Amino acid sequence: MTESKKVPVRLAEVASQIWSGDLLLFRGSGLSSRLIGTAGRSPYTHAARAIWWQETLFCCEVRELKGGRAVTLASQVRKYPAAIDVFATNPDNRWPEYDRQSADRFMLQLAGCDYGYASVLRAALLHLPLWRFFVRPETCDAVASQRPPFCSEACAMADRIGGKVDPVPHLGDRITEPADLARSPFYRYRFTLAGE
Repeated sequence: MTESKKVPVRLAEVASQIWSGDLLLFRGSGLSSRLIGTAGRSPYTHAARAIWWQETLFCCEVRELKGGRAVTLASQVRKYPAAIDVFATNPDNRWPEYDRQSADRFMLQLAGCDYGYASVLRAALLHLPLWRFFVRPETCDAVASQRPPFCSEACAMADRIGGKVDPVPHLGDRITEPADLARSPFYRYRFTLAGE
């Protein structure tokens, strides 16, 4: 999705159109964000999920320095205006076996978990030329990780384990990056949250 094709909208105008379980992809601007974006060949540097809780729309995420948490989506839009893209999860119900409620429950159960720094490091090392020569990337999820997840790993796990659909087949959750989620047909760009 090019910047010229982004559709900026105010959260207040589209909140009712955001489904519980929709993917939120963040574009960052700091040094670490540029490194993540460059490595993944994408502007996306963080992944989260939109989850309705009664009448309030939350951003459920596993974030560096904070771990697993649920904060209002409005608070994140105020903090990161025009930097959060909303992607429909399972567009057009192409995967009828998908269990959205179980995926949401899985993501909510990550609230309070630690951030997966070791997993991020492992995913980052796969981008280094010399390291890539010696280590093969994980292509399946046969072995569940005992380490805490990082942002996009948590989103992939929620859909694969909770929702029963692997959003990025042939790639282990432990090395799934925000860019991988953005390119998956399991998600479709809808709009950019420009403000409240």
